[in-house]
Formats: sequence, C-alpha cells, structure tokens
Amino acid sequence: MKLITRDTDYALRALCFIAKHKGNIIPVSELVEELDIPRPFLRKILQILNKKGLLKSARGHGCGFLLAKGADKIFLTDLMRIFQGKLSLSDCFLKKLVCPHTGDCPLRKKILRIEDYVFNELGSVTIASLID
Repeated sequence: MKLITRDTDYALRALCFIAKHKGNIIPVSELVEELDIPRPFLRKILQILNKKGLLKSARGHGCGFLLAKGADKIFLTDLMRIFQGKLSLSDCFLKKLVCPHTGDCPLRKKILRIEDYVFNELGSVTIASLID
C-alpha cells in the first residue's frame, strides 16, 4: 500500500515550486522542465487543483498558475483527499462477509490508533512547512 500516490506527489511538488516563487505566475512549461513531470499528467493535476481552489490560472500572455491561498493554508492531507479519496489505513480486507468480529477486532483497534497518529502528523504538514 502506498501512503502517497503519484498524483498526490506530483501535486505536492508543483505546489511547493509555485509557492517558492511567491505570487509569480508560473508557466506549465517551466513546471514540466523544473520538476521533470510528464506534461499530460501535470496539466491534469493543475486543472484539478485549480478546480478545487488551491490554484488560480492566468490566461493570455504570461499564462500559468499561482497559489489561490497561502502556502500555510494548504495541507498535505488536502491533497491526499483530492487525489486519493477518503484516507484510511484500516479497511479490513476480510470485510463483514468473512469476519463477524470487525467491531471488536483487537488488530483493528491497534490499527485505528496508528491511523489516528499518522493522520494527525500528516495533518500538520503544509506547503509552507515543506519549503521553509
């Protein structure tokens, strides 16, 4: 299981790069070149981030992207939810069909505690904290 997928990683790298250039519009071509991310993947990710309100797009001469909100207001867990959906480490692979003890499983209780810890730690990671 991957905790952070490729799309989340690409989004994180793009946002960090844009944040480092404080308020400047960054062209997609520059992001592709600097981050070595395939253009089709990056364009799709940037469009999603724009739609979700994390980026603003600038059209016309000097087109590109800039942050729509402060780097200290964009969390790693925001990106994980956007690109990976519901965050969960504890989905039982047996489900209720096979195991009638999903509610009182001792392993599941331990995994839920670990999950809470991991997501609390990830929840404190912002774009700003990664570029400082």
